[in-house]
Formats: sequence, structure tokens, C-alpha cells
Amino acid sequence: MAQRIQGTEDLVGGYMRAWQHMQDVARELFGAYGFDQIETPAIEQVDTFVHGIGASTDVVRKEMFRVFSGALMERILAAGGEGGLKARQRMALRPEGTAGVVRAAVEGNFVPQGAAPAKLWYAEAMFRGERPQRGRLRQFHQIGVEVLGAPDAAVDAECVIMLMEFYRRLGFDATKLQLRVNSMGDASCRTRYRERVRTFILAHRDEMCDDCLERADINPLRAFDCKNERCHEVMRDAPLVTDNLCDDCEAHYAQVKAYLDEAGLAYVEDPTLVRGLDYYTRTVFEVDALASGVGAIGGGGRYDGLMELEGGKPTPGIGFAVGFERIALALAAQGGTLETPAPGCVYVACAAPEQRQAVFSATLALRQAGVRTEADYQGRSLKSQFKQADRLRASVCVVIGADEVATASVTVRDMRTHEQLLVPAAEFVGRVRALLG
Repeated sequence: MAQRIQGTEDLVGGYMRAWQHMQDVARELFGAYGFDQIETPAIEQVDTFVHGIGASTDVVRKEMFRVFSGALMERILAAGGEGGLKARQRMALRPEGTAGVVRAAVEGNFVPQGAAPAKLWYAEAMFRGERPQRGRLRQFHQIGVEVLGAPDAAVDAECVIMLMEFYRRLGFDATKLQLRVNSMGDASCRTRYRERVRTFILAHRDEMCDDCLERADINPLRAFDCKNERCHEVMRDAPLVTDNLCDDCEAHYAQVKAYLDEAGLAYVEDPTLVRGLDYYTRTVFEVDALASGVGAIGGGGRYDGLMELEGGKPTPGIGFAVGFERIALALAAQGGTLETPAPGCVYVACAAPEQRQAVFSATLALRQAGVRTEADYQGRSLKSQFKQADRLRASVCVVIGADEVATASVTVRDMRTHEQLLVPAAEFVGRVRALLG
């Protein structure tokens, strides 16, 4: 029997309605802030993610799924490697959303000279070769936003405010969420800071794990995220980025916090927050669902150098992403749900096989009028059809029998009040829609 791959899920029924509801909330909220939706290909050139996410990240080094056609795989195996492949032949499944959106912005010139910022949001599946566990899947779904072309600290604050409002509209108790913020500096001050952290790690090499010693040369800031408890304790004494910001970055960070304070948004400054991808600069933020067992349910930050890394002109950017599956788990821990009720319908019941043609025509007329309509396709008795109508949450039942066909009419039954009325066939669609409100 064919089986789904471990670490993937089928979205169907209430779970699919939950994902659709999350998108509906995003569409309404983000639209009020002037965002348009974008969808990028699930397959991109490997370099799109290497340039954007960073060659040193675990996402690129260990988790990114590579994609090869059957013919290309045979060629690679015959050649003993992929060294001879062109860039366009080296493909990967999308592990995150920002790099692809920025690639699209560069290629499509979304932010020409002097133009207003490009404000985009997406709702897409992502793919990572993780060890499947609660809240971590190999195919998962994210909703994210990107603002390209706006360096103002007000945009940073607006993104954070919009994110927290998004959680509120999804049903979260804000007192059970913790917003953490930090600044990672820019290319100038962060370079000096990285060297200070590297020196610190090497000075404590006897206490650090092998991964962190490797990170010291590749990206020492990643040591702050190490899951090894001993490394975590050692890094508590490491130099803090907020003590090493240049004047411009310090002023930008202060302004972001001032805007958040003005909005009355509670937050915690966390100087060890570095986020997991190399492209972040200056403002970074993350939201944790407290006492949920899920941890972080979203975050983001500024990435002012990413457009250049993807081949574009210098263009500031900022964004965030939230994961559907983790949000569903965290909301459930608070006693909430993303699921919306199953939609009701109108049920057209057939009294006898001889009236099947009339039932077919009535069903078609209702659907063409935009009414969700169901009917029997299994030859059930009229009593069984009424039971099926109840299971389908039908609020109105249209009954067609020999008498109805003979008088060119239908019986319309309100399933809530059990009142029914004989209605001319030419008028029944309008009567049904009136009952539905």
C-alpha cells in the first residue's frame, strides 16, 4: 500500500479548513497594511538559497532537499559527482520563503529607482530534511511577509505590530505569548562582533561541543543557538551584540523600541537572539508560545544586504514567517483552534428513481446560483436521504417526488424549523436563497 512520507501530513477536512482560515485572516490583515500576495516556485536554483540563507547554515548544509530529474541523476552517477552541472541544473526544494521572494524581486525589478516599497505576503509549503518530531515536519506550511525598499525603523515596528495582531486574530491569548527582540548590527559592526565571539569560543574550546568549534570558523553567532546545555551555559558569558553596535545601528534599534513602546506592545530584549539564517541584519524578533511545549511560533527580521547577494541593487528588506503546524499546536495548548465549522448545504432529495432527472436539474440550478448543494447518488430511500442531509448539516432540504413533477413544483423544507412549503419550480432557487439568508 502506498504511504505518505514520514514527516508529511495530509491536509483534509477540518485541518484543511484550519489552514484556509489562517490564510483568510492573513489576507484581511495584511491587505489592510497594503500587502499583495505572491507565490514563488517550490523549486529554485540551489544558489538562490546558498546566497540568501548562507552556506554555513544547517538549513543549506544538512536540511535542504536537492532535486534531480531521473536523466540528470543517471548522468551525475556516471560522472561520479555533480561538478559539471550548470547553475540552472542544480535545484532544490524551497526550505524557506524569503530567498525566493527576493530572487523574484530582483528578476522582476519589483523596486525600481524611486518606487514605493514592495510589500508582499505568501502562504506556501516549505521542505526541510529534518528528523520528524512534534512541530517539525519535512513538508510544512508557512505564511510570511516581506517589505523591500524601506529602511525606516517604523517599518520594523509595523511588521512586529502586525505579527502580534495576527496572533490575536487567530485566537491567541496575548499574555501567553512572549515577544523577544534584538539587533544584530550591520555588515560593519557585526564583522567585528563575530570576531569577538569567535575568540571567546576558542578561548573556551575545552568546554564547547565539536559543532560549536566548527561554527567558530564558519559562523560563530550560531553557537548561541546550540542545544548542548554546557555550550548554552558557556555562551551566557559571551560578548553581547548590543554592546558592540555602531552608532547608526544603535540609533535604529532605539527607534524601533520607541515605536513598539508607543504602540503599547510588551517585549523582552534578548541580546542572544540571532535567528537561524545568515541574511539577517539589525532588527530581529521571535515569538514564543509560553507553556505550550512548542516554543517559537514565528519570527523574522531585517535583511538589508540580501537583494545584493541575489544579484540586485542595494535594497533594504524586512519580513517575518509563521508556521501553520506549530501555530495549530500552540493554539490547541491554549484551548483554542484554527478549525472553522464544516460548511452547511442544501440537500435535494429524490422520492423515487423516476424523479432523478428533475433532481439533477434542481441540483444544477442551485449550484449555478452559488449554493452549496448535495444530493443522493447511491439510490438511498427517502428516509435515508433525510438522515444523510442531517449528517451533511443541510439547513434546507428540497424534496422532489411524483406530485412535485406533475405540478412543476418542489417541496422546500426548513431543516431547522421542520416547516415545509410547496414552491413553483421556477421560484424555488430564490426561496431557498431567502431561507439561507
